[in-house]
Formats: sequence, C-alpha cells, structure tokens
Amino acid sequence: MEALDALLNRVSVPRLVEPAPDAAQRELLFRAASRAPDHGQLRPWRFLTIEGAAREQLGALLAEAVKEQGEATEAALEKAHAMPLRAPLLIVVIANVQDHFKVPKSEQRLAAACAAHAILLAAYAQGIGAVWRTGELSYSPQVAKGLGLADTEELIGFLYVGTPLNPPRTAPVVSVEAFVSAWEQPR
Repeated sequence: MEALDALLNRVSVPRLVEPAPDAAQRELLFRAASRAPDHGQLRPWRFLTIEGAAREQLGALLAEAVKEQGEATEAALEKAHAMPLRAPLLIVVIANVQDHFKVPKSEQRLAAACAAHAILLAAYAQGIGAVWRTGELSYSPQVAKGLGLADTEELIGFLYVGTPLNPPRTAPVVSVEAFVSAWEQPR
C-alpha cells in the first residue's frame, strides 16, 4: 500500500472481531511506532498488549475504577467490564515522560501519541481494523496502577485492534481551506 493511501484513507474501525493480528503483523505495527518523531531519541513510549482472558481482567479493573468514582450504576459497571471485549486485541499506549534538559514533557507525550498513530496507519495498511479509544477511565490513577504504570508514565489511550466486522467506511474528503491559512504578521 502506498503511504499516501494510508494517510488519506485511514478511518477508525470500531466493530472488530477475531482474529487479532498475527505475530508478523504485530511486528510491523510496533516497527511503525518506532518511526514516530522522537526528539532526543528518548523513545518516550511503551505498549502493553491485552488479549484473551486478560481482556476480562482489564474489564474487572475498569469496573473497579468506576466503583471508586462513586455511585456507579449496574449499567455503568457492566459497560466498563465489557469495554475490553470489543476487540480481540487491545494495545495500551503509554507515554514515559521524563525530565530532560532539551525535550519538554509535553513533546514526549506528543511523540507517544505519534507512535500510536503510526500503529493505526500500519494497521490500516495491512487491512487490520483499529480504533483509538480514551475516555474518563484512561486517566484513572487506579487503572494506571492496575496496569503497572510507573510514576513517570501516563496512559495515552487504548488501541482496539482486530478484523473488521464490516468493510471500513470511506474516509470523507475534507477541504483543507477550512483549517489552513497563511500567517500574516500583526501590525
């Protein structure tokens, strides 16, 4: 697949089924992530893969985090528990932000996000469905602790990955004039 095809046509694919990507496909996903912009070559990212029964364990962790937030309804608990079951593979995207004399922490977070985006592009290029999900639980200290994140690490989001249930939709054509303009120096 041409690089521009992936860049111009990738869309989120939320309805995912088995099978998950195989070992060779995963290797390409993570190799693509390693090409993210990385000022200082800090590699301020890491990934956890969650699949099989571990998805149910993650669901239990998410439900516990919902309980900790207070007044959780049964529906909210069930939803949290079922979230990881929406795809055969979840990739937890983690930014490992560190003090650095030249690379601000905000830039390190952006690099980790770029690595996640590279995974999405590489998935699309291989015909793998993927969607990036965040939400309130992505920022829960309890979820971070349950996933074993260090104090210097932040959960950026969850990539849900698998085989598309339906053919991916066509990417909309967006007019670049809506968000691109020439800079003119204020007088």
